[in-house]
Amino acid sequence: MDILQYLLTGAILGLVAGISPGPILALVIKESLQNGRKAGMKVATVPLVSDLPIVLLTLIILTKVAEYDAILGIISFLGAGFILLLAYESLRVKAVQGNLKPPKISSFSKGVLANLLSPHPYLFWLLVGSPMVLKAWNITPWAGISFVLGFYLCIVGAKLIIAWISDKSKNVLGTTGYIWVIRILGIILIVLAIYLIMDGINFLT
Repeated sequence: MDILQYLLTGAILGLVAGISPGPILALVIKESLQNGRKAGMKVATVPLVSDLPIVLLTLIILTKVAEYDAILGIISFLGAGFILLLAYESLRVKAVQGNLKPPKISSFSKGVLANLLSPHPYLFWLLVGSPMVLKAWNITPWAGISFVLGFYLCIVGAKLIIAWISDKSKNVLGTTGYIWVIRILGIILIVLAIYLIMDGINFLT
């Protein structure tokens, strides 16, 4: 049950990250529209490369403070705040169009650089992702692995699908259905934030 729970949690967070507007999504759309879905799909795999040093760095940091419950409690509260911010952005999202302003990059390597220079992956893995991985790992290593697998299957999978859709139509990403999917995920994020708040309280009591 713990393995399935962390797999689903990782999948939900990955899906949110995969379809939420941002520099990488903009680049996926841009490349798909200009150079075809294969170009967009290449950019969609950027997180698999660029996130590795970020994940390792945050895991090392958190491992050093794992014995200090107060610090872990504060991180849990900050993580809840970060998730609530994502939920807020999801609930008020508007249509994403093919002309969404991407960063001034046009290649996979520059996409990796753009992701490394963005604060979003660092905040996510320091405040949410890595704490969950460590907590899951302490239950069973398979739970931690399941969280990571669920996250990356969905973040990359969602962007691959968007690349394919973008190649087929410039307007699909602005449909009501897309907007409501993000808003529903926003509600689920609020539940996850409450879960992190409860974790924070447990660490501090």
